[in-house]
Amino acid sequence: MAVKGVRNSLTRPELTFKHNLFSGRHGWLRLTPAYSVRLVERILAQHPERGSILDPFSGTGTTALCASARGLTAASVDINPFLVWLGTAKTAVYDDETLHRARQAAGETASLIEKKQVKPAEPPPISNIGRWWGEGCLSYLCYLKAAIDGRTEPDSHVRNLLYVAFCRTLIQLSNAAFNHQSMSFKRAVGEDQSRLWSDAAWQRMVFESNCATVLNSAAQNPVAEARFILGDAREIDKCLNTAYDLVVTSPPYPNRVSYIRELRPYMYWLGYLRDPRQAGELDCRAVGGTWGVATSRLAQWDRTQSSYLPSFLRQLISKVERANRKSGHLLANYIAKYFDDVWKHVRAIRSVLESGATVHYIVGNAKFYDTLVPTERLYADILAEAGFEKPQITLVRKRNSKKELFEFDVSAVLP
Repeated sequence: MAVKGVRNSLTRPELTFKHNLFSGRHGWLRLTPAYSVRLVERILAQHPERGSILDPFSGTGTTALCASARGLTAASVDINPFLVWLGTAKTAVYDDETLHRARQAAGETASLIEKKQVKPAEPPPISNIGRWWGEGCLSYLCYLKAAIDGRTEPDSHVRNLLYVAFCRTLIQLSNAAFNHQSMSFKRAVGEDQSRLWSDAAWQRMVFESNCATVLNSAAQNPVAEARFILGDAREIDKCLNTAYDLVVTSPPYPNRVSYIRELRPYMYWLGYLRDPRQAGELDCRAVGGTWGVATSRLAQWDRTQSSYLPSFLRQLISKVERANRKSGHLLANYIAKYFDDVWKHVRAIRSVLESGATVHYIVGNAKFYDTLVPTERLYADILAEAGFEKPQITLVRKRNSKKELFEFDVSAVLP
């Protein structure tokens, strides 16, 4: 199968979740990595006749935002309720009165904290929370959460906007480091820097700056409707009742990186998680989930009669399993389950697409031990096996990791 060349304009180091969580050029998209926005917009521009866009792996909502900015109807599905909330908040229409009340509420929260006129919220039940925030920053965040809740109505536009600013603030004040593929924690800071991060004026400035960024983005309302729906991509036919003519999405890659793990601080603070097992259960239900209980269950996972396992994939899995006595079986099961989940998704998505619909899956390959997993080829094979035509693989960019790792756009057409 022919593979087209890489686009130099999209080749740049990977940006991490910390930097791309909340917004790009069109309002909320302003802080999205530029390569993500350009890639989605390029695909949308290739299909000017398409009017209904679907993203079955929503993430932070880049596809829906780009589509709505072009006046296209869009729907995004995600298994994570926090991401559904975030996408809904980013695509809501905010009038001037709402933005005014949000600015007013932001100022009132700062005053409440400064005068200690609010009882601080309880810190979230995050394991070893001291790794995440020093004592001063954690205390400030507890006061800030309580002040926001005290000055806004539940489920209101105003509260949602301040919660987005709160989420940006809590990660900026944290000790978490996102300058590599996964998350880690910074070393202890020096005395002078520690005082800076604990300084009330500095903490207030961080929150106020984030409020300004969020409210300025929210002022640029979407042109067309974008819906965010809680659902499982493997059973996407059960949560949609509309047919779409273009799919643009980026599923989790088979690289054992847990997206739930990096989302934990936001989800705990906003009440979407209450304990570690709940996080593991959600990761277990996600495609590519591999953290907490999801990992332990992989050891017992077994294929069913309807699983997708062509001879090429079977040989690849066997090679990974033989490569390491301790972890080979677990990783082999991980690969098999990942592509079986993709198979279930692709079969299910057919029923929510119009005849002639085009799909674009932005995927990355992976490497386990010395075995390269050609994710792009397997996606193309799965699409062809499920009845899609004209599968095509386009090389998008080099990833900022091992030299063999790339991102691809795998496209096909439903006859």
